[in-house]
Amino acid sequence: MSSEEIEISDQEDLYEHHRIVVDKGQSLLRIDKFLMNRLVNVTRNRIQNAAEAGSILVNTKPAKSSYKIKPGDVISIVLAHPPREVELYADNIPLDIAYEDHDLIIINKAAGMVVHPAYGNYRNTLVNALAYHFNPDLEGKAIKTDNIRPGLVHRIDKNTSGLVVIAKNETAMTHLAKQFFDRTIDRKYEALVWGDFKEDTGTITGNIVRNLKDRKIMDVFPDGETGKHAVTHYKVLERFNYVTLVECKLETGRTHQIRVHFKYIKHPLFSDGEYGGDKILKGTTFTKYKQFVQNCFEILPRQALHAKSLGFIHPQTGKKMFFESGLPKDMQEVIEKWRSYSGSQG
Repeated sequence: MSSEEIEISDQEDLYEHHRIVVDKGQSLLRIDKFLMNRLVNVTRNRIQNAAEAGSILVNTKPAKSSYKIKPGDVISIVLAHPPREVELYADNIPLDIAYEDHDLIIINKAAGMVVHPAYGNYRNTLVNALAYHFNPDLEGKAIKTDNIRPGLVHRIDKNTSGLVVIAKNETAMTHLAKQFFDRTIDRKYEALVWGDFKEDTGTITGNIVRNLKDRKIMDVFPDGETGKHAVTHYKVLERFNYVTLVECKLETGRTHQIRVHFKYIKHPLFSDGEYGGDKILKGTTFTKYKQFVQNCFEILPRQALHAKSLGFIHPQTGKKMFFESGLPKDMQEVIEKWRSYSGSQG
């Protein structure tokens, strides 16, 4: 048997893809048993959930868990990662819930909230808040039972606001992970970026990899030999001479994708300190203008990026779901200031 290396998506180490070519000497065997023997730390239940979600393909076609493999079959399977085995505390933090049912919950995340616990941030994250929301009787206590832990299938940055979908059970996790992997999730962002654009629409393509000197940020390599393939489509929504409001649609889901892609084309996000957008990059040298921009930075001390809409197929009902979130107050206020300023200059 030959097996290609696991593909871990930057969106975000939350699911994995295996591709296996069955040996010529392999006897007939149920695919769930075959995969249990081949994949490390994967239960039969996870494999059967993946099959029900259409996440197991044999020769590019969905296969049931009872399918019997044959020599030469090419198997592709997408698995959602179960929650990490760390103590998770239930923290009583208010949440803006856009939608909730038995299988999933949609949160309109505020800027400044970390999505999941990690080194240096084990408390007061979105996942901690959800743990309390699901189990209010466990406030302040550590939760270890897997089936009451929130299931992440994607993330947005700490200082990015907007919509996040979280699975409430393994079946929903598997279905949603497959949609993210297949890039059938419809996600749009709005961003305020430095500079103006010649065209009304455009596409940014460039492989993304971690910066060698600063592992907290990313770099773009255009040659395609380094990093992971990434594509961002954008459309101009409104021009303010020195900055532009754009809509972004992700074709891929890499870490910091929008932020690093726009820096790469010399249009960094307004007030993005990690990618150079917290400096006055366009405009005049007049003191009043400089003070105006500094005032905007103070109102919006984070990257001007909002996860505005999210569309997907419901994992249980099969119906198309679509959610939108209005721009938060800090972005609205800064955009209005630029609208007034550019109007007064015209």
